[in-house]
This record gives sequence, structure tokens and C-alpha cells, in this order.
Amino acid sequence: MNVAMWGKALTVMPRITKQDWDGLDIVSRWLIATRSAVIIMTFTSAAFGGLLAVKAGRFDGLLFALATLGLCLAHATNNLVNDLTDYWKGVDEGNYFRTQYGPQTVQDGFLSVRQLIVYSLLTGLAALAVGIYLVVLRGEVVLWLLGAGAFFVLFYTFPLKYIGLGEPAVLVVWGPLMVGGTYYVITGSWSNEVAVASVAYALGPTAVLFGKHIDKLDADAAKKIRTLPVILGEKGSRYTVLGMLVAQFGVIGWLVATGYFSPAMLVTFAAAPSLRRVFSTYREPRPAAPPPELPKGVWPLWFVAVTFWYNRRFGLFFLLGLFLDIALTRL
Repeated sequence: MNVAMWGKALTVMPRITKQDWDGLDIVSRWLIATRSAVIIMTFTSAAFGGLLAVKAGRFDGLLFALATLGLCLAHATNNLVNDLTDYWKGVDEGNYFRTQYGPQTVQDGFLSVRQLIVYSLLTGLAALAVGIYLVVLRGEVVLWLLGAGAFFVLFYTFPLKYIGLGEPAVLVVWGPLMVGGTYYVITGSWSNEVAVASVAYALGPTAVLFGKHIDKLDADAAKKIRTLPVILGEKGSRYTVLGMLVAQFGVIGWLVATGYFSPAMLVTFAAAPSLRRVFSTYREPRPAAPPPELPKGVWPLWFVAVTFWYNRRFGLFFLLGLFLDIALTRL
């Protein structure tokens, strides 16, 4: 049992050797194989859905825990299926971008194809079991939400990512599907206001994905993977990301103006000064080589690194705003 590695795998993408891998326990291996560091965004979406249920005075701890567990397992399954699909399509061959910033377990020889399939099946079946239980509890709407989630898990990597629909899919999944779905599971009712509020956060994970796809734009284009950055070009994509991050504040401001959120939610605007670092990075094209001031181990991450950093800061202020809003409106 390597608890230290558990914590590391939950916060960063560990760079390890085959010898390191062979010495790890099964939990550490699963956390690394599923790229669990990015699953924090899924947990945050579920947490937003739960807090909005608290705001409505209809929170249920068990249903929240089950919804969160199911979503995190589904995201983990998606990451495993992505790796399997990319391996079969030869995407990671030739020192492809993905293999430079974190282990691709099959490509690096950590897992066989059969072992990765087993990981995917077991994780996916666990997610499905949670989903089926929630369908039994909540009925047909959860069945539709489960079906939509299964569709994105199975088909995000191919064909959606290949035809410029990967980024819109993330906006839908991390917004209305996760936040709205968690809210529905807990309360038993759909809320259009919750769906709109979810977009304020979902724009962040979508921007993170945009940043990653800008970083590997040339590699994707060479592999005929037509992500939105490939379609829009680097400059158009860079300004699209900046537009999305600014739009987060627009959505929050609108929800405060309409009365869904109290003015306490405006504490989220405390994240705005951090945008200066993002803007300074995104105003210029990606450098051909890592700048000397870049911390060791970050490259080839460039746009995605700063976007991920900012998304975490924004998420913390968003959570703080929700807590303050709930304190004012419920207590």
C-alpha cells in the first residue's frame, strides 16, 4: 500500500518507469491508469449539483454520494477507453504528445491490452451498477441521463473528438449532464436554473480541454484528428478559450441579476485577477521550446497547464460563493 502515491496520482500525472509501476499496489495502478488527477473536475461538478440541492432544501447525503461515485467511475472508464481506442488506432505511436506528459499504460508496456480491457470493464461495470441502482430509485429520467453518459463514455474518443464535437461534448457533460443530473438524482426534479448555473463551471473544463488540444494541435492534425483547435486554428482557439473564461463571470452575473443566486455569489469574481496570467499566456503562440522560467516537468504542457491551474482557482471561489449563498438563503 503506497498512500503517498495515491495522493500524488490524485493531484498530478506521475511520470514513472516500468520498474516503478511493477512496485505499485493495485490502487496506485488504477489511479494512474485512469488519470485520476483530472477526475477532480468531475467531483467538483457533482459537488456543485449537491450544493444546489442544499440550496433548494432537498439534499440527501446517500443519493449525493451515489451520484458522485457513479460519475467519477464513469469518467475513469472514459479515460481507460480513450487510452484503449488511441492505442488501437496508433495515435500514441512515435512519442505522441500524450506519452510525453504522463504514462500511456499500454504504449509504455505497463499493461497489456487484455489487462486494460479488464480495467475498463470492471470500472465501467461498477459505474453501471451505481447507475442502475439510481434508475430504480429515481425512474426514467435517470435512465436517459445514464444512456447519455454511456454514449459519451464510449464515443467521445471516436468519433466525436475526430469531428470537432469533443469540446462541445465536454461542455454538455460537465455542465447540464453532471451538475443537472446530480441535482435531479438528489431532488427528483429538473431545474433549468441549475442547468444554466452548471454552464458557469462547465466552461472551465471545456477550456482545459481546448488548452490541451491547442498544445497538441500539430500532432492531432498529422493524425487526422480534427479537434476544434485543428478546425479553428491556433489563434482562433486561443481567443475562444479566453472568451469562455470571461463568459463564466457573465453567466454568474446574470444569475445574480435574475435572483437565482444572492449577491454573495459575486465572491467568485475574486478569481478574475488570476486571469491575467492566463491572458498573458494565451495572447502569444505556443513557444517552440520550453521557456527557461517554466518549472521542470511541465513541458510539453503549456496552454493546458495554465488553464488547469486557473480552473482549480475558479472552482474554489465558485464553491465558496455557493457556501455563502446557501448560508444567506437557507440559514
